[in-house]
Amino acid sequence: MVMEFKARTFLATVVMFLLASSVLIMESEGAGECGKTPIGSAAASLSPCLDASRNGRAKVSAACCSKVGALLSTSPKCLCSVLLSPLAKQAKINLAIAITIPKRCNIRNRPAGKKCGKYTLP
Repeated sequence: MVMEFKARTFLATVVMFLLASSVLIMESEGAGECGKTPIGSAAASLSPCLDASRNGRAKVSAACCSKVGALLSTSPKCLCSVLLSPLAKQAKINLAIAITIPKRCNIRNRPAGKKCGKYTLP
């Protein structure tokens, strides 16, 4: 009887811990610069911009401009977070070139003059 009570207490404690942990994880995922979107997903959505982020003379595709425009309208700080992320470094993105994409796309609501790392968005 005592053993059964201890097992139930232990099980209840584990369940409470798991529930509390999942709530904390969900809150921390939504606390970033990209809102509830994980930074990896935000970075993946910008894959049409890879060539333009490595070569300042490359034509920026319409798909890239569309993705960057959408990102800037929903979460402007997210673009900088993506560009400063380890994922961008792994993809060999040149930050100095990548921050020019909103201007190269003629995006009107771009955060011109805002800092992104050591660079300022044109």
